[in-house]
Amino acid sequence: MNPVYHFQTVKHVVHGANSLDQLPEKLALLDRPVRRIAFITQPVMEENGVAARVVAALEATDIEVLIVRDVQPEPTIENVETVFRGQIEPFSPDAVLSVGGGSVLDAAKLFAVRLTNAQPLREWLGIDLIKTPGVPLILAPTTAGTGSEVTPNAIVTLPDEELKVGIVSRHLLPQLVILDAALTLDLPKPITAATGMDAFIHALESYISTKANPISDMFAMESMRLIGANLLEAYENGHSLKAREAMLLGSMYGGLALTAAGTAAVHALAYPLGGMFNITHGVANSMLLPHVMAFNLDAIVGRLATVAHALGIAQHDDSDQAAADKFLERLREWTAALAIPQDLRQFGVSETHLDALAVAAAKVKRLLGNNPKALSLDDIKAIYSRLLP
Repeated sequence: MNPVYHFQTVKHVVHGANSLDQLPEKLALLDRPVRRIAFITQPVMEENGVAARVVAALEATDIEVLIVRDVQPEPTIENVETVFRGQIEPFSPDAVLSVGGGSVLDAAKLFAVRLTNAQPLREWLGIDLIKTPGVPLILAPTTAGTGSEVTPNAIVTLPDEELKVGIVSRHLLPQLVILDAALTLDLPKPITAATGMDAFIHALESYISTKANPISDMFAMESMRLIGANLLEAYENGHSLKAREAMLLGSMYGGLALTAAGTAAVHALAYPLGGMFNITHGVANSMLLPHVMAFNLDAIVGRLATVAHALGIAQHDDSDQAAADKFLERLREWTAALAIPQDLRQFGVSETHLDALAVAAAKVKRLLGNNPKALSLDDIKAIYSRLLP
């Protein structure tokens, strides 16, 4: 009997350079009238004038806007709760809007459902624990990385456990997504590199996931094709709108792929690096990628060979093993070309931390269960050790 697949995504996606300018008219797509919007953003969006432009356009249509700028990078669960109680809840918005990177998009998702659910965020850690849909949510990413705008996931940091944890619920999906590549033109090179690699990892891990299926494969392959062809161009020539648009689409497709299949050991091992050493999500994933894929290789040779051919890395007469090896070599080349760190010591990690890191990673069973090979504590430690040369 064939398996049954379930896939759900956002209601509306608007794509195109400068499409954020159409926000006021696109509000008609929401399922209720909107007169008060909480606008979750980052200081850089105020510095470059984007926030002021958005606020002016909304206020011109008699919408009251509250700017919320206090979400931390890689926010803790306490930070999200504090901002909600201190700013969002008293304002009582009809909708939540976020323009920014993955951290503020994730926080905006939680604010939207927190307005309609009384439970504290800690009661939502896990899968499908949010009971009621939130207020309408509009997301516009400014990095081509997390794909958060189309996933039912929000990641928060638990400082007391030194870990990042996912809240997963269909109620976290927005009603409206705006993909405006013009917002990504000024991304610094390190952020372009880390977020671009993160997007590729979403697609690749979804493609090799034990939950991979025809729906996730379609999105994952197109994501990898777009990112593989444009990542270095976006990094070297950040004002290439063509490359930036391809990266933004690739990032969204990666988010759709992980929604359908889920990420795996790269993400599981990255979470403790963020929770214990504040290594940003994209950097931690990018550092681990070549080493986790080398560990997985014997279980996924055929799948990696397919990717290698799709990306033009392998020759048509290469064996699966040769094609997969070429793909792993390309990952190492990208790591070098994008200046991805390959030494955890620069973040304060030493051999004395390996046991704690491995134990913390082993707790991320939701993602490790998607990995094509099981990992023992010794396997996890060995992978971390490769980043302690």
